[in-house]
Amino acid sequence: MKLIEIKDKNIYNNFVSGQKHSQFLQSWEWGEFNQNIGLRTKVLGLEKNGELIMGLTLLRKNLGFGKSYYYVPRIGVKNLNEIQLNFLFEEIRKIAKQEDVLFLRFEPRSELSKVNCQKSIVKTLDVQPSKTLILDISKSEEELLKNFKQKTRYNIRLAEKKGVVVREMKDDNDFENWWKVMEETKDRDGFRLHSKKYYREMLTSPQPSLYKGEGANIIIKLLLAEYKDEIIAGNIVAMFGDMATYVHGASSNKFRNVMAPYLLQWETIKIAKETDIKYYDFYGIDEQKWPGVTRFKLGFNGEEINYPGTFDLVFDMKSYGLYKLIRKIRRMF
Repeated sequence: MKLIEIKDKNIYNNFVSGQKHSQFLQSWEWGEFNQNIGLRTKVLGLEKNGELIMGLTLLRKNLGFGKSYYYVPRIGVKNLNEIQLNFLFEEIRKIAKQEDVLFLRFEPRSELSKVNCQKSIVKTLDVQPSKTLILDISKSEEELLKNFKQKTRYNIRLAEKKGVVVREMKDDNDFENWWKVMEETKDRDGFRLHSKKYYREMLTSPQPSLYKGEGANIIIKLLLAEYKDEIIAGNIVAMFGDMATYVHGASSNKFRNVMAPYLLQWETIKIAKETDIKYYDFYGIDEQKWPGVTRFKLGFNGEEINYPGTFDLVFDMKSYGLYKLIRKIRRMF
């Protein structure tokens, strides 16, 4: 058994996209996107007898005081046994020591009951949402609509009747108009946004055609809802492997009575179905933090999924303690 660095995009993407509920955050292209915005990345694979049994992308992030950490979102550890999982963490620890990295922040998609370094693992604040809804969209459109809550079906039809139109982003003018809606949403619902540059890079990076066959590349689309020639809602959706993920959504304070977000979500699901994707991830629910958004998503009747959360595997406890203190102070302001 050994940990290797993977240089071949197709080998890596074919492996990680072959997992059920494929995670775009672990795709080769997502690593490239993070490189484009200034992070360092390392694509690794765990091999046993020459066969790949796990793939992951390490994102290296600066902490701001001469130190850094690794981040691995939505890592699949379910199929690793105790020996393999502990070997993986130990090999990453060796790499971290060479690169002066303080800790590994990771988000397992299943429980960590088989790790022998539990004393070095600390539960921390979630980066990606730990609770979500995943909808099986392999059913027919008629079946899906029938399973939506009555109010959701009504609002989809209402938006259609009112003349709401859904289309893809065409140009930078579309992006600018969508960004205004994003800022409205942030102010209304209290969300944190990445920078404008971050979203522009995400949407304008080269987008390959979806490869229907062995494995898949990632596709990221901005879908817009228009009413009376004005953009009033927008969804960013990432499609990879068997999963489409509703990454970001925004809706204007204007024309809320036409229920554009409902039709926009439905059209986004139909576009995902056209690419033979099987699942649709609504990407985060929380009735306390986001009550309105959560009620909206629950109307589509997906299956509730609970991930264990976000953890830090700490390599340097003394420096980690200082980092936590600085982080706490920063979050107070």
